[in-house]
Amino acid sequence: MSLQAGIFAGAAGTTALDIVTYLDMAVRGRPASGLPAEAAGELTGRAGVDLGSGEAGQSRRQGVGALLGYAAGVGVGALYGLVVRDRRLPLPVAALGLSTAAMVAGDVPLTALGLTDPREWEASSWIADIVPHLAYGLTSAVVYRRLTRP
Repeated sequence: MSLQAGIFAGAAGTTALDIVTYLDMAVRGRPASGLPAEAAGELTGRAGVDLGSGEAGQSRRQGVGALLGYAAGVGVGALYGLVVRDRRLPLPVAALGLSTAAMVAGDVPLTALGLTDPREWEASSWIADIVPHLAYGLTSAVVYRRLTRP
């Protein structure tokens, strides 16, 4: 049950992260990040998979990039379910831990691929990254708790 609850919690958290991100884009008028598509292109290229060129190739990279984000979000939730199991963590601790894990899962691969360097981010970039991940962590923690409470 804990793995399944973690998967559902991660999916709910990923939805919350997306909602907060899209709200930020709508309010500030900022474009979507191109990093997920760049990462998808880099990873598929390293794996010997050609996503094509032109508009179709770019669309595939965007799709694969989004799917990688969902895999990371659901994966963090699943891992949380496996690690925590029946233990009851205080909600703030669980939310902060899940937020941090989701940020690591999202940002470390992009940094390792050389696509970004968080040391060079401006404050607005940090906020745009932290706030949606906090929404992920809180939502995931609440959903997990709700699904596993006795």
